[in-house]
Amino acid sequence: MSLLILLLLPGLSLAQPGLPAVTVEMGDDGAQTYSVTLQILVLMTALTVLPALLLMMTSFTRIVIVLAILRQAMGTPQTPPNQVLIGLALFLTFFVMAPVLDQAYDDGVRPYLDGEMVAEDAIDNVIQPVRAFMMNQVRENDIAVFARMGGYESFNGPEEVPMAVLVPAFITSELKTAFIIGFLLYIPFVIIDLVVASTLMSMGMLMLSPMLVSLPFKIMLFVLVDGWSLVIGTLASSFFV
Repeated sequence: MSLLILLLLPGLSLAQPGLPAVTVEMGDDGAQTYSVTLQILVLMTALTVLPALLLMMTSFTRIVIVLAILRQAMGTPQTPPNQVLIGLALFLTFFVMAPVLDQAYDDGVRPYLDGEMVAEDAIDNVIQPVRAFMMNQVRENDIAVFARMGGYESFNGPEEVPMAVLVPAFITSELKTAFIIGFLLYIPFVIIDLVVASTLMSMGMLMLSPMLVSLPFKIMLFVLVDGWSLVIGTLASSFFV
């Protein structure tokens, strides 16, 4: 619901240009008092939960976790820096969520701004694409776990799953998927570490760190196979399966 409020509030401001942001009231003694309208208060409150919405209802969580695990597997915990990973994950999230956001805007926000739809119908039309995206990624057993904890009975269809169950089930599924992808990415780098460590031990070079020697080989392997394109492309396509 917070996502819907956040999407619709700018439209409310445009649809009601005469609604003042700050009202001034004159007291009996001539003193002036200032008050902020409820619309602006709700808007500022919605902006505070925007990071949580980004984490919980989009593809951001899976993307940023996989990129972080990949960086750790390569043995470069500080390269790329956190700002680069977050920026890459953010723009990749926009790419993945673009069809969902476009549909939400065309079905809900635009008709509401044009005066063709009431707020209640617009909210339903905005949330349906986001809901469909989460339902396509969530696992049934995760929904069952949170439904059982919440005291819900069995659902006859996806449309009956409440958001209170769908959102935590979705984020749990995203965490599982991210760690599975990260595990698969870790395997070739671990093999390189084992080969280098065995080679150094057989040569009697016990004082030389295997990580120091294996790092150039891992970077070279990753560059030769065009690793960034493979990882990012596969990661983005995993949401459209």
